Amino acid sequence: MTKQKNKRQVGGEKEAKVQDYLQKNGYEILGRNFFSRHGEIDIIAKKDGYLIFVEVKYRSGEAFGTPEEAVGFQKQKRIIAAAKYYLYRNGIPFDTPCRFDVVGVLGEEIRVTENAFGL
Repeated sequence: MTKQKNKRQVGGEKEAKVQDYLQKNGYEILGRNFFSRHGEIDIIAKKDGYLIFVEVKYRSGEAFGTPEEAVGFQKQKRIIAAAKYYLYRNGIPFDTPCRFDVVGVLGEEIRVTENAFGL
């Protein structure tokens, strides 16, 4: 009998899979799982002159909506606040071109929504 994985284990596996996918598609990964009191950023990357804050959402099916739909307004606010703190903490100018991508993982399919939301 196999032990069912908890959400954190599954999330970590999906984030690793997304990281590999992003790297193969030209993203330079700068970090993963940046925590602040404001929230967490799953992946921080660079591509095409942008600093990119990536939110990864996994769903095994669409019974409760798409993975991308799970990144609502409140979640976006927390990610933006964490991104601002990341910039501050790392001495990165606030006028640095940034964007927020959402990567939905539905089963084994990976879907990237670039610039999914803004400041």
